[in-house]
Amino acid sequence: MLAVKLKLFCFINFVSLLLGSSPVWTASVAVGNGEVSTSIDLRMPNVQPQIADSYFCRALKMNAETYITGFQPKADMEIAHHILIYGCSIPGSEEEEAWDCGEMHNQQLEQAPVCQEGANIIYAWAMDAPALHLPAGVGFKVGGDSGVGWLVLQVHYKSVDAFLPPKNGYDNSGVTLITTEKTQPRRAGIYLLGTLGQIPPHSTTYMETACSFNEPIVMHPFAFRTHAHTHGKVVSGYRVRKGEWKEIGRKNPQLPQMFYNITHPGMTVESGDMLAARCTMVNNDNETVSIGATSKDEMCNFYIMYYVDGEALAKTSTCFTGGPPDWNWSLLSDLHPENAPLNASVVPGTKDLLKATQKFFNEVEKTIDRQRQMMRSQFEGILGAFRGFRGSRPFAAGAAAAEKDFPRGENDLFNVDGMQSDDDENESESPFFRSLFGSDDAEDGRRY
Repeated sequence: MLAVKLKLFCFINFVSLLLGSSPVWTASVAVGNGEVSTSIDLRMPNVQPQIADSYFCRALKMNAETYITGFQPKADMEIAHHILIYGCSIPGSEEEEAWDCGEMHNQQLEQAPVCQEGANIIYAWAMDAPALHLPAGVGFKVGGDSGVGWLVLQVHYKSVDAFLPPKNGYDNSGVTLITTEKTQPRRAGIYLLGTLGQIPPHSTTYMETACSFNEPIVMHPFAFRTHAHTHGKVVSGYRVRKGEWKEIGRKNPQLPQMFYNITHPGMTVESGDMLAARCTMVNNDNETVSIGATSKDEMCNFYIMYYVDGEALAKTSTCFTGGPPDWNWSLLSDLHPENAPLNASVVPGTKDLLKATQKFFNEVEKTIDRQRQMMRSQFEGILGAFRGFRGSRPFAAGAAAAEKDFPRGENDLFNVDGMQSDDDENESESPFFRSLFGSDDAEDGRRY
């Protein structure tokens, strides 16, 4: 029976190829206990991108309830910079065999988003990462009533040299999905932490993110993956429970960007916990580098692959912050950033701590506030001395003469009345003083 099925699948795909279409290759294998494992080869239909940093997508309709239990990449990092598989309720295109789902606007393909509705990342690959097989009884549920009616393959082509003259090549990068229709007791999901932000030239920068986890589920992380471009040196992720930090994973993103086993197998993430991640970036260039989609930009991503007992996954599957210089861990007191592990920015396998050299806005503001307070104290001393001198007879005579020749205006810099000289008023609240040191009652809470 198995031989008959294999021959049938091969025949159908061979006919499809002769007719000019690019099939999604499938094959079924019995794995015991009445369970049949089906391989679905989801790959690009021999595309030829012409612009660097192109993103191409291809969709696959999933009708019957199916569980994905493994991923076998079919790609070369010299061709495909990275690959993502999304679960969508509605894909960016249902009609096109492949479409342009990036920002480069390749004219040979239709332009559309990855998903029109219900986008969730299911799998990610880069840098020649090997195959991934989920733990027994764990699977990504797609098709049926899962809310994932379509799978969308996205491939990022950082370089297109292989497709331009004289090579004029074509690409069919993709992933072979190992699936079964047998219900799996544990449902898999992906939780993604990341940041926006900028990395100044000649700096070591911490790009940090953190969010509260308030889902009515117990999440069981079993694998993690890091992603950054050339400036990334360490990416680390943590669960924080009542101020105690516990490492989920830490890796050098320049190594194969596969899903690795977590640091502490058996750990859980529960309602009330917090999730945090840091990307340590080193920019030796002369220009600021920003988070973005092209190879000239950077990315800061920490993926958590987890399972739940039952059906319910986390309703919120991402945690993103503005990143540096606007945001860092110190802005969340509930996170207890003072307890963050010192090795969060230590490259695994070394003892070298990469210390941040970039200052965040809140740190700069604290420094400015301290300087303002110091200047304020010094100026109050000067005002006190000036007030004593102002009461002397020589000053009174000189002030009367000046008033006669140069009448005072309300906003004059040395308007004595503007300094509020009455004994029952405070010089530090004068318009002149506020113009120097700002007011604490500014609308946005800052002092200018």
